[in-house]
Amino acid sequence: MRTIQWVVTVFFTTLVVSGLISLVSDEVMASSSLPVAFGILLFIVLLGIVFDIIGMAVATADEKPFHSMAARKVPGAQEAIRLLRNAERVSSICNDVVGDICGVVSGSASATIAALILTHVDTGWPRGVSLVMSSLVAGLTVGGKAIGKTFAVSSCTQIVHMVGRILGAWNRLKKKKSKR
Repeated sequence: MRTIQWVVTVFFTTLVVSGLISLVSDEVMASSSLPVAFGILLFIVLLGIVFDIIGMAVATADEKPFHSMAARKVPGAQEAIRLLRNAERVSSICNDVVGDICGVVSGSASATIAALILTHVDTGWPRGVSLVMSSLVAGLTVGGKAIGKTFAVSSCTQIVHMVGRILGAWNRLKKKKSKR
């Protein structure tokens, strides 16, 4: 039953998040210059790569070093332990939800950029522009994720600790705001 709930939650979360990201990126890109549109596309691709790195690092890291860090009250250690104890879900959210959403949205963004290019330049071969854009995005995404996974496996402890520190800072900030 818990598995079904998790799948349904992931499905609807993906549906809402991908819809919002697509809507915002399409609206901004359609009214942007080509350099800004390329910047947005690059940001989406990099976001997918970063979350893929985090998901892989959480899936491969060992919990033991974080117990000694937590005993010494190292910032982010408790959050890192929580991430690692929920590694399956964290990895699924990072790799499957965020990573895949970024992949789909970057494909849509590349089509928007191809359309922008075709409105400014008569290439004589519109399919060529679309082909170049989709190939470029695929190459950046797959190549970036391949490099990222190698980095994630070799530096998993440092990556998980960094994410733990970010989450710890975020939690402290939320506590300060709720006290006001």
